[in-house]
Amino acid sequence: MAKKKRNRKRKKYFSFLSDERFKLTLGIFLVLFSLYLYLAFISYFFTWKTDQSFEWSRVFSGPEVMVDNWAGKFGAFLANKFINHWFGIASAVLPFILLITGLRLINIRTMPLGKTTRILLVGTILLSIILSFMFGDAGGFLGSGPGGGHGYFLSEWFSSILGKVGTIFLLSILILAFALFSFDSTLEKILSLIKKGETSAGEDTWITDQDEITPNEGEDEGEMDDEADVGKTDESLRFKTRRTGFGDSGIGEDGTGTDETGTDETRNDETGKVQDDNGIEMTVEKKQNGEMVDSNTALELEDYDPTLDLSNYRLPSIELLEEYKSVDTTVSNEELISNKNRIVETLGNYKIQIDKIKATIGPTVTLYEIVPAPGIRISKIKNLEDDIALSLSALGIRIIAPIPGRGTIGIEVPNRKPEIVSMRSIIASKKFQESKFELAIGLGKTISNETYVVELTKMPHLLIAGATGQGKSVGLNAIIASLLYKKHPAQLKFVMIDPKKVELTLYNHIEKHFLAKLPDSEEPIINDTQEVIRTLNSLTIEMDDRYNLLKSGKVRIIKEYNEKFIARKLNPREGHRYLPYIVVIVDEFADLIMTAGREIEMPLARLAQLARAVGIHLIIATQRPSTNIITGSIKANFPVRIAFKLTSMMDSRTILDSPGANQLVGRGDMLISVGSDMVRLQCAFIDISEIERITEHISAQQSYPEAHLLPEYIDESKTDLNGFNPDDKDDLFEKAARLVVEFQQGSTSLIQRKFSIGYNRAGRIIDQLESVGIVGPYEGSKARQVLIKDLISLERLLDNDPENPLSI
Repeated sequence: MAKKKRNRKRKKYFSFLSDERFKLTLGIFLVLFSLYLYLAFISYFFTWKTDQSFEWSRVFSGPEVMVDNWAGKFGAFLANKFINHWFGIASAVLPFILLITGLRLINIRTMPLGKTTRILLVGTILLSIILSFMFGDAGGFLGSGPGGGHGYFLSEWFSSILGKVGTIFLLSILILAFALFSFDSTLEKILSLIKKGETSAGEDTWITDQDEITPNEGEDEGEMDDEADVGKTDESLRFKTRRTGFGDSGIGEDGTGTDETGTDETRNDETGKVQDDNGIEMTVEKKQNGEMVDSNTALELEDYDPTLDLSNYRLPSIELLEEYKSVDTTVSNEELISNKNRIVETLGNYKIQIDKIKATIGPTVTLYEIVPAPGIRISKIKNLEDDIALSLSALGIRIIAPIPGRGTIGIEVPNRKPEIVSMRSIIASKKFQESKFELAIGLGKTISNETYVVELTKMPHLLIAGATGQGKSVGLNAIIASLLYKKHPAQLKFVMIDPKKVELTLYNHIEKHFLAKLPDSEEPIINDTQEVIRTLNSLTIEMDDRYNLLKSGKVRIIKEYNEKFIARKLNPREGHRYLPYIVVIVDEFADLIMTAGREIEMPLARLAQLARAVGIHLIIATQRPSTNIITGSIKANFPVRIAFKLTSMMDSRTILDSPGANQLVGRGDMLISVGSDMVRLQCAFIDISEIERITEHISAQQSYPEAHLLPEYIDESKTDLNGFNPDDKDDLFEKAARLVVEFQQGSTSLIQRKFSIGYNRAGRIIDQLESVGIVGPYEGSKARQVLIKDLISLERLLDNDPENPLSI
């Protein structure tokens, strides 16, 4: 216990080390101090004769003591210590360690910090000894010579023990060991030089990457290196050919070995050898991922980097978000005691005694946990919900009877002055920053003020409901912002559907970075109902394609597939590719269902049932969670649901399968249902101006040439007007014709509403009406012109014209 207490104290004392402000300040200090050291060291090379005797005692002396060093007395002291007393010229390497450390603290990554530091420290000591051994004290140059006092002492010590020859031998071994342990490519280069010496004795020929090698018709393209498709490697592929006969031969531009007469080489597929008529034989090893390398020295390629195309992309900075610090929003002791007394008094009026009561203060509500006396029935307390709300003069009282896993009854009471939970506080939290989730979403804070972070891939889809103005759109923006702060454009794509046309328009700026759309779509944010239908059907095609890739890759989920592709175990020549996650955002789902019905619901249900394994996730928001909007097939595939304040208990039961959402206080107060658990949160607030800054930050960086393109979808149910067959006319054709003529409005939505049919069927009827001359051609967003002006003319067209194929 005492040990834990000491650990907590130690963590408390050193908690400032994890503060971002401390890291930024220290990083800037180290960068500037390294530049200061470089200034002092450079100056010392010119002023060493006067500065070499400068000691620490003189640093803080009066202004009468002057030095020539450009960095002043402190700089002269440091330069004298490092260059004269310690490591000589090699000391110039040490400030570079401070420089890269400072850059790392301010989130500028240049090179691996630990490995670079080890190499530079060991290299400084070794270089100091070598310089002193080669030049000695150089007549007092820089004080103790180019190797400094440390190097001079060690070189003299080694020479006295081993002699000059022994010291040379020792230093050679140390240099070789330093190169082998510091640089991975050193051993490969040494081995390649040894093998090159061996092969030169046997008149071997090396063909490097300067010769263009492509497979001929008889060769398997899978054996050729797939590096050209997935990225570039630093090392050249080499193919070794052993000359076993006489005569000149080579490899032509078509990849076939030919002799002087142009005879093509032949290949032995069983032994993996390629041999021509002159006896030149190439032994090839086919690796698991289909690359072709020398059998004697098999290359290990680096992992594929999906972010290579936008390698300079920088995630949004936390500074783009605002910190909303509410003034005087803390819950006072007087408020807590007053609420407690009123709860106890109200329950006492109904002869309900309480043994204990505990208060947990949250950003929006305070949870009062009560332990009733033995023998008190829980249902009796539950029925007093309205009476407690009356006594506290508060809205949004919610009773949780009992709280799962605690054995207490919870009474949630709204705070008089609710606190704003900023998106900045969520993004900057340790829980979000250190999250290892594939698609981490920071939603807000719980009643106990803990940051609530969820994993979208585990949900795997999310259903959001909330009345107008209760925070639903802000919640969507918070979800999108969380993903933008975590993922690279190569790893994530959004499909945004916005029937209102105004909620998601701010994300137009990141079209070429993060958005996905149909090939023939002009707008990155989808507004038109017909485009929504085509997009959802296109996503089902993408889903099927991805399942085929997973099947051929012998994996079950997208994470395993991408890991295998990054490790170069899947060949792009066989159609494999890196698969980004696709998140489909649908706002105002109720409007889509009203206008398109099953044409929307069918592909959406398919995606909800199957798409999770291939990385396609749905986030659907609606104002009206009624049963005709949120159908059983949709609810069954959306186990995680969020409810902001709703107007009725029935709506709450529809979305959450329980009441409670109708008792929320609004303004971001929400309930999230995860399986059987129900958690109350205050949603993070992100303003429009913050979203604009984030999207501007992203759009200002290098982007892809175009948005991510979804597979093309062709609606085969559309009727070809030129090939219209009167025998295939719709059963509602004549009724629809009379309706259109009566209202003088050639509108697909009119036919949908009057006959309660889907969009596709109504569209086919309109096309049939156009083919017989009842309505005019398509005119964009306008209704079609009705060419028949009255019902009498229509009846004459249908009944009396013997030449009309549609006549009855």
